[in-house]
Amino acid sequence: MSGRPFYKRACFVNALSRRSFLLKAGIVTTGILLSGCIRKLKPNGAYKSIKGSIKGPNAKAGHILRDKLPLPAPSGTRNVNTLIIGGGISGLSAARWLKKQGYDDFELLELEDHVGGNSHSGKNSVSAYPLGAHYITIANNEDTLLTGFLQDCGVITGFENNLPVYNDYYLCFDPEERLLINGQWQEGIVPDFGLQPEDKAQVKQFFALIDELKKAKGTDGKYAFDIPIDDSSADEKYRALDGITFKDYLHQQKLTSVYLLWYLNYCCKDDYGQRIDKVSAWAGMHYFASRRGKAANADTNAVLTWPEGNGWLTKKLAAEVSSHIVKGHMCYSIAHNPQGKVVASIYDIAKGTTSLITADNVIMATPQFVNQRLFKDSVTRPVDYAELNYSPWFIANITVNSLPQAKGAGLCWDNVAYDTPSVGYVNAGQQSVKLTDNKRVLTWYLPLCDHEPRVARLAAYTRTYEQWMDMMMPELEYMHPGITDAIGNVECWIWGHGMIYPAVNYIWGANRKAAQQPVNNSLFFAHTDLSGVSIFEEAFHQGIRAANQVLASYGKQANT
Repeated sequence: MSGRPFYKRACFVNALSRRSFLLKAGIVTTGILLSGCIRKLKPNGAYKSIKGSIKGPNAKAGHILRDKLPLPAPSGTRNVNTLIIGGGISGLSAARWLKKQGYDDFELLELEDHVGGNSHSGKNSVSAYPLGAHYITIANNEDTLLTGFLQDCGVITGFENNLPVYNDYYLCFDPEERLLINGQWQEGIVPDFGLQPEDKAQVKQFFALIDELKKAKGTDGKYAFDIPIDDSSADEKYRALDGITFKDYLHQQKLTSVYLLWYLNYCCKDDYGQRIDKVSAWAGMHYFASRRGKAANADTNAVLTWPEGNGWLTKKLAAEVSSHIVKGHMCYSIAHNPQGKVVASIYDIAKGTTSLITADNVIMATPQFVNQRLFKDSVTRPVDYAELNYSPWFIANITVNSLPQAKGAGLCWDNVAYDTPSVGYVNAGQQSVKLTDNKRVLTWYLPLCDHEPRVARLAAYTRTYEQWMDMMMPELEYMHPGITDAIGNVECWIWGHGMIYPAVNYIWGANRKAAQQPVNNSLFFAHTDLSGVSIFEEAFHQGIRAANQVLASYGKQANT
């Protein structure tokens, strides 16, 4: 079901409370679908011994923006040349780039008490752990801006035969990944164990196609699929794939194996938070064909990861600009004054006071649904905000005293079960070099893609801790029978707008291009919304692009 008819029905439930509607629709308490059947939940209260809580981005700040709550009058005004709004990866990258160019008159505002956006992380007595993005792959060798950053923070330690040497502590330790399929854990996530020859043949056919597309270039001499996305070829032969769904493209290629389609659904859910029938074919192939990095000491597409996931990279970006970062301050309005300056209205969340910042220019390192609320009627942009789609996510960090094992491959960094709702869990302690007891933290990821995003988002915020446990535990018990008794704590995190997803015609459509355009040469934009793909590399480059636009507005040219 596309979700559109369902959402239209949702618009006519004003007489019901939001929770009542969701309960009637069966969305709040839906069970977990495993291998074609609903697994029975344990009796109410079965998980009471497991302690935990539900957290997420600052709800108070979100309500102020969404509900336009009244705020006190501004108590003061100050000036800054460049204001960066948003301390996610793109905002931090913009700040770092300005600093590297010798430009110091800037300030970065972040409404949370931490920076990093959806690369945020946490920590307990057992391990650090991710609360969002948890890895990158080795960089494409032509991407010198990214490899330069990786050198600066010690991820790349040198070069041999013109190939980068990556720090062995950050390359994902073996064993890397496994899949529970047909009653056994197999090595690797691409389905193999128990498949029929025709299924294996289709898997082989798909990866042969990927090998071709990795090397393919358009008539302009550019790679068909590249990172950053805007470096990809403009050849219509490839860009036309943005006009159909990934699912339709696969059927055109006669790739119909249920195992292969499950795997490709898994990949799209993992990177985009949506299934193959919701993302464009161009985006679906980009996931596989855009990465060509080579290293002296690692395989192509080798994974770089840390216990806290990309929170480690966040800390490295923030360390270079820490004196410019102001946390706990939310921008709630943007406008231009008669002199053409940008005026930002700022709310100090802890003090409950407001002030104004006047800036020559502002980098909006914020998602477009936030920009829409900040600009209101004061800033006009040719952007259709309604056509932007965001995937909600649920993440649980599960502290276990031990981990029951099953037949086949042992615990890996990435652990996935075939034909289950989640995209599995990562072992946050995989990179630890210390000998410890059996305690560990498992980070479980569930993209909420069973319903139209707005409905899924509302349901996510409505569910109780116990209801989330009822959704999660059957799958964990399926993966590790008996695990319930070994769990000591579960910390839940909800991302209502976890990431933009690349719907059909977004990546190469007019809307994304319009969203990138500056306003009055004073408002510049940096966010993965402007790529259509929410990965670290895109956020990193979006930040640099916006920073270079600021420098150009002063007649300065960046040193690369």
